[in-house]
Amino acid sequence: MQKKGKLLGFSQQAELYYQGHAYPLKLIAQTKKRTKLIFDQEAFLLYYHQYDEILFQKHVDNFYKEEAKQFIPLLVEKWSRQMALAPTSICFRKTKRQWGSCSGKNVLSFNTMLMKLPLSVIQYIIVHELAHIKHKHHQKSFWNLVEQYLPDYKQHVIELHTYTT
Repeated sequence: MQKKGKLLGFSQQAELYYQGHAYPLKLIAQTKKRTKLIFDQEAFLLYYHQYDEILFQKHVDNFYKEEAKQFIPLLVEKWSRQMALAPTSICFRKTKRQWGSCSGKNVLSFNTMLMKLPLSVIQYIIVHELAHIKHKHHQKSFWNLVEQYLPDYKQHVIELHTYTT
């Protein structure tokens, strides 16, 4: 089964996921020497002068990173208040396997590709990582804390497994 969110190339059928929805990616050749990616709520428009998939991927990665930097801290703040658990800081990076992590010093790290996921799943990952501030393991007490704030968290885990980083 092909997981959602994997960009298979920059073909005419290419699509990008954003907050759980697939949007078409339209490549538009232009005379300007600049490459630019715009999201207009209906599609991703990639304006380019010279076809360069490595450069295109950088623009896609940068879009997700900038969106994550704006969006995720607000959600962390909301859930942090509700759970009375505060991270020392938040950082972002593109990783191949993990959606998030919590260090021993309570630094939360989030994969920039999180922005592909539905909001409910993003919130699950945030609650999961915040719960690690109190419990540095995945034992019953950890899962009870997650469940206290997200009673349907198991559904979010199932949904999460349909996506790729």
